Amino acid sequence: MATCIITGVGSGIGKATAIMLSHRGYYDHYALIGRNAADMAATAAAMSCNIPAAAIHTYNLDLSAPEGIPEVVASIVATTGSIDALLNIAGYTDPQPLLTTSLESFELTYRVNVYAPFMLMRECVKYMKTSGGKILNVASTAGMTPRPGWLSYASSKAALISISETLTAELSEYGIMVYCVSPGRCATKLRRRLAPDEDPSTIMQPEEVAEVICNLINPAEKCLDGQNIVIRKMINR
Repeated sequence: MATCIITGVGSGIGKATAIMLSHRGYYDHYALIGRNAADMAATAAAMSCNIPAAAIHTYNLDLSAPEGIPEVVASIVATTGSIDALLNIAGYTDPQPLLTTSLESFELTYRVNVYAPFMLMRECVKYMKTSGGKILNVASTAGMTPRPGWLSYASSKAALISISETLTAELSEYGIMVYCVSPGRCATKLRRRLAPDEDPSTIMQPEEVAEVICNLINPAEKCLDGQNIVIRKMINR
């Protein structure tokens, strides 16, 4: 019985991915991790239109406190019997330039965007190393080029890109494939914090990113790990 863990399922790309995966039939169980129980329940309800409700397991955890991750991962294994895929989609941003970025804000951004994915990967690999599997991290094009005014967010996503590339080589001996995708402008809650005046209808939608993620996380995909895959939608297309 194959199990897929997904974070950030309350809205945006995480929600769209969870619902889309429930159509695909790649996995038998889905473990949803999020900090808003009501939002997770709504996502689970949408998924249950396609798969049995018993195949969906929700875990309420604020990823700004990654110390709770080992207990959650152990619970997932105890419930489902395995971990076969991990999708680190949750993210946080507090866009500020250097002189107004507090240490507390900088650390919070890293706890959600870097420390939590690190902890999830470390704990999941303890179980995945005997059977292989897939890990997919959602970074951002903000982590690839200078983004003045977005210091903590951009640098955290650059770190996630580097971590993904490193672990692709490190985990290959276990048959674990590590993917990294960097979406461009996408109509999510996080994007509204970065660009509050932007019209969300003019940019990429979460479902478009979810389509790429689902194609990569397909167990049959064997060629595209180890790359930072940019997902962009051209303006006026």
